[in-house]
This record gives sequence, C-alpha cells and structure tokens, in this order.
Amino acid sequence: MEIYNFSSDHSNTNQLAKYADDLAKAYKSAKQKQKDLEAANQQLVKYADDLNKTTFELKVVFQELEESYLDTIHRLVLAAEYKDEDTGAHIVRMSRYSALLAEKLGLPDKEVQNIRYAAPMHDVGKIGIPDSILMKPGKLTDKEFEIVKTHTTIGAKILANSQAEILQVAEQIAISHHEKWNGKGYPRGLSGNEIPLGGRIIGMSDVFDALTSKRPYKDPYPIEAALDIIRKERGQHFDPRVADTFLDNIDEFLKIKEEVCVADDVCLPEFIRSERDQAEGEI
Repeated sequence: MEIYNFSSDHSNTNQLAKYADDLAKAYKSAKQKQKDLEAANQQLVKYADDLNKTTFELKVVFQELEESYLDTIHRLVLAAEYKDEDTGAHIVRMSRYSALLAEKLGLPDKEVQNIRYAAPMHDVGKIGIPDSILMKPGKLTDKEFEIVKTHTTIGAKILANSQAEILQVAEQIAISHHEKWNGKGYPRGLSGNEIPLGGRIIGMSDVFDALTSKRPYKDPYPIEAALDIIRKERGQHFDPRVADTFLDNIDEFLKIKEEVCVADDVCLPEFIRSERDQAEGEI
C-alpha cells in the first residue's frame, strides 16, 4: 500500500504560492518604476523646454541691452562731433575700416568686435575743444594745435574707469591713436610696439579717412595721393605691418568708402595738399 507525504506537498504549494506572490510584487514594482521613470522623463522634457525658452528670452533681452548700449555710445560720439556734416558717415567708416583691418591682421573675433564698436569713440575728447579751433578753415597756430592735442587725454578721461570691456578698449584707443611708430606722435610720444595695437589700427584708419574726406579746412585728397602718403609714412607714422596690411587689402577699404557717403573725388592734377595737415604732421 502506497503512502503519500501530504506534508511535503503542502509545503511545496506554499512555496510556489510565495514565489508567485513575490513575482507579482516584483512585476508591480517594476511597472511602478517604469511609470515613475516616464513621469521623470516628461518632467525633464518640460524642464528642457522651459530652459530653452528662458535662454531664448535672455538672448533677446541681452541683444536689446547691447543694442541700447551701442546706440548710447553712437549718440555720445555724435554729440562730440555733431558740427561736422560728415560725422555720421565718418563714424560708420571708422568702425568698418578698423574692424576690417583688425580682421586682416588676424585678431580674434572678440577683439575685432571690440575694435568695431570702440573705433567711433576715438575722437570723443573733441567735445572739449572750442568750435573756433575745430572748425577753423585755415592753418592752426602752435597754441591752437596744442589745444587740439588735448582731445586725446580728454577722451581718455571721459572713457576712464568703466567696467565695460568696449569702453576700456575705447579709452586706450582715444589716448593712443595719434601716437606714431617713430615716437613723434602725441600725447605721450610712444613708439613702436609701445603703442597699443588698437591705437595703431585706428590711427591708420583715421588718417586714411581724414585724408580722403572733406574738412572745413580742405577738400578730400585723391585716393592716389592718400595712398602715396601712407606708403611714404610706413615705418615713420605707421606700424609697417599695419600699413602693409592696409595697402594689400586696399580694394576692400575702397569698397567701404564707396558704400558710405563718399565725397566727390578730386583729380590728382588739381590736388593741393592742405597746409594744416602738413603743419599738424599728418602728412
């Protein structure tokens, strides 16, 4: 007669039931974790969308602030030189000439941008020079020229102690753009690489624009005459590398000149150099 072990069967049944219950709990836990993970992913997607939206809005605000800041700078420069009918065009040309020259010299994009925005402020110190001297149609006296020279230090004082990088660059340019490679410039008589590169770049651009533009005391110089002056002043007034870079890319500078309010050209045979330019050492 066969005897069954009911106790053993009952134990196996209980164990199987426990396994089934554990599996059910594990499955339920996995499902809940999956739901939690999906909810977390959805929340992350929402956060990402919100972050992208906030970043875009901050970029718009930053751009508006930058435009407002640059517009204020532009108006400051216009206030300093509003008497000159060509001021607006001069500001644009100086900005574009200087940025192009900086780019051709291989400066980093950030420095090119700083020079682009700072260049128009190079003569902001002229706000402290009497109109009778700035607008004088003839040659300046020695005393008047000494007064004109102070526009560099006046401009530097106006722009000094700013936390803004562009204004720091502009301060450096304001005080150094009339220095000469041979040390015979002003106000500090710096020479060679002692002159900040920004000052050398703006000095080159400023002379070209001044020579080829109409002023109260002169008509614009013919392009050929202006370029001849620059070649002769290479290594004297101008940093040789800056002058060479300018001359090597003259077509691009002339394109800017053509695009921004060009004064009528003067024929070379009719050209007479300004006594005031010669007296001030520009040529």
